[in-house]
Amino acid sequence: MTDAIRREILIPQPQEQVWQAIADSESLAEWMFPNDFEPRIGHQFTFHVPPNPKVNFEGLVVECEVLECSPPELLSFSWSAGGPVQDTRVTFQLVPASEGTRILFEHTGFDLSHPFGEHAFKGAGAGWTNMLKQLTSVVADRAAGR
Repeated sequence: MTDAIRREILIPQPQEQVWQAIADSESLAEWMFPNDFEPRIGHQFTFHVPPNPKVNFEGLVVECEVLECSPPELLSFSWSAGGPVQDTRVTFQLVPASEGTRILFEHTGFDLSHPFGEHAFKGAGAGWTNMLKQLTSVVADRAAGR
């Protein structure tokens, strides 16, 4: 059994500015985690998720590979953190809107039949909610020249 995390957010900046925030290693590190990302299909990279002692989380390294990269519209990469989060897929689709840019976000492929599947799924859902809020702030700050 698998499930998916889906979010739709609207960022009041142009598509190119939002793309820069999701397809640039330094920007990704601001709203996600330190990484060695490059926006090219087949590039293998990692995110270093720091520990969080408040929730007994020891941190981890997420192994990824760019699967699709079509600037400034689509970025998709694999996301493997072990256990129920192995070979999952993260996708950002950017759609121009009159008010800015709509992001259709999806993280699919969780194995909910795994003993820690539900826990990992809920944790990832909360994590993406926080990170997408941070993305909105990073794009706004960069647009304001901060």
